[in-house]
Amino acid sequence: MPLPPAPTKRAALLSPDALDAPAHSSSKPSRRSSGSRHAENSRGVAPQPLELFDTRASEAGGAAPDAVMHQVETKPRPQPAPEHVVEHVPEPVQARTEREPAPVAAPTPVARPKAVTQESRPRRAKSNGPAKLFVLDTNVLLHDPMCLFRFEEHDIYLPMIVLEELDGHKKGTTEVARNGRQTSRTLDALAGAKGADMAKGLRLDTTGHTGAGGKLFFQTEVMDFSLPSSLPQGKADNQILGVVHALRDLYSKDRPGHPKQEVVLVSKDINMRVKARALGLAADDYQNDKTLEDGDLLYSGSLALPPDFWTRQSKTVESWQSGSTTFYRITGPIVPNLYINQFVFFEAPGEPSMYARVTEIRDKTAVLKTLKDYSSAKNAVWGVSTKNREQNFAMNVLMDPEIDFVTLTGTAGTGKTLMALASGLTQVLDDRRYTEIIMTRATVSVGEDIGFLPGTEEEKMGPWMGALDDNLEFLAKGDGGSAGEWGRAATNELIRSRIKIKSMNFMRGRTFLNKYVIVDEAQNLTPKQMKTLITRAGPGTKIICMGNLAQIDTPYLTEGSSGLTFAVDKFKGWPHGGHITLARGERSRLADFASEVL
Repeated sequence: MPLPPAPTKRAALLSPDALDAPAHSSSKPSRRSSGSRHAENSRGVAPQPLELFDTRASEAGGAAPDAVMHQVETKPRPQPAPEHVVEHVPEPVQARTEREPAPVAAPTPVARPKAVTQESRPRRAKSNGPAKLFVLDTNVLLHDPMCLFRFEEHDIYLPMIVLEELDGHKKGTTEVARNGRQTSRTLDALAGAKGADMAKGLRLDTTGHTGAGGKLFFQTEVMDFSLPSSLPQGKADNQILGVVHALRDLYSKDRPGHPKQEVVLVSKDINMRVKARALGLAADDYQNDKTLEDGDLLYSGSLALPPDFWTRQSKTVESWQSGSTTFYRITGPIVPNLYINQFVFFEAPGEPSMYARVTEIRDKTAVLKTLKDYSSAKNAVWGVSTKNREQNFAMNVLMDPEIDFVTLTGTAGTGKTLMALASGLTQVLDDRRYTEIIMTRATVSVGEDIGFLPGTEEEKMGPWMGALDDNLEFLAKGDGGSAGEWGRAATNELIRSRIKIKSMNFMRGRTFLNKYVIVDEAQNLTPKQMKTLITRAGPGTKIICMGNLAQIDTPYLTEGSSGLTFAVDKFKGWPHGGHITLARGERSRLADFASEVL
């Protein structure tokens, strides 16, 4: 039997009349199919087999070769049990299978996947030991207002000085002030629940958070404690340490109605934890906000194939060609380690290299699709050619219209902003796939703030967009500047007319239609801010988030708790998302050496 033709998908392009008009979802078919939406809803747990198919052929009226159904099974991987699980039954779909040209009956329903609800999140298994008493510092409540429900079966204690500090941070429009107000509302709801008794402790599951099995206690009386005379008694941190000291002595032995418990201080302040340990008190950092314990475990987006890969696959590999693209269907133990849209490469001395992307995973087989070589001058994107393997991977996902969300990480000088801008200009001005480029970034200063900036929103964002100006200057040169000064000025004006600079402070409530959105310095965003930005995407919008996880300037934010890390981990394996970690800098030999030794 001859091999089937390779599945192909085309980008839906905007008409010239729609370039300056607001886009509507009905004007072009949606690129997201029902199967992909189901995959998005269930990516919080171990994914089950799901159906992905292209609906454009049916909408156009006819069964085109593009309307080939792909049954995709993302890589199974162990996940902890979520707190709230709901059953989701996919609707059976009548479609054509990949190997049989004639229509067949709907496939046998697969095992019903479980989707994590909005309120739930994976958590670790409960410990078998006795419940602990955690004393929370104010910065924990201001960092994560939902932290009260993240301690499972353990109890929580809030000193009175913590409530005083919380009250002092509730005014303003900053993220800290919003978190303070939300924490206050949560405490009010717990205290106002039916049957609540502060003397006996407030049950944390009365507001619907069934994963929290402990109680919340408030300091209702003055505690007698003694601290070293070198610690100022009026300072809030030292008062909290005194409360922890008194609670440790109080719960060190069993008493009627108060069993023995270990008392632990939880604080985001490093110096606070150091002082607590110096006094012999147990202290720990707030760990629940961390997506990964170690930044080195972050999904890189690429995988090197073993040297004996083709030797093992020689008898079972299937291949076919569609135009200049070659497809390979492989089997073996490597398949469970693959994700959809993950890049794989094979490099060995004396053998031809192979660079491909995983486009399909079904049961124990995976389909690899070779990449377009953007390092060649004939495939240059807005005059930009890729310089290394990872840049070529990144350009393939940036130029793919079926990829709606792209994350790029890497050190300074790896070309993140340049490639994102070049691909955006090509798809906006040449392909007319998007109407304009919207660029924003987290406005976190490296040093001292320069104060208020005059002008409009775009003028205020100007000093933060130095990277945009530098890259546009390079892209506007074109073919060495042969167009002359007038030509370069016209090109700059055209490019500027299609790029809008927006502040992140005014993103809430907006919806972007057919826009190419670039989020720079995304490592300084919290997971909550990242969610706010990504959920602004409307039909036909593509979002690119990029940053360097080694350059985080936001207080209390680490590589493990950054919003960029959060997005990379949650979107891996999604059929319409892609990620790549850029490894080698191409800015200059000085910048490369400084990145390594400084």
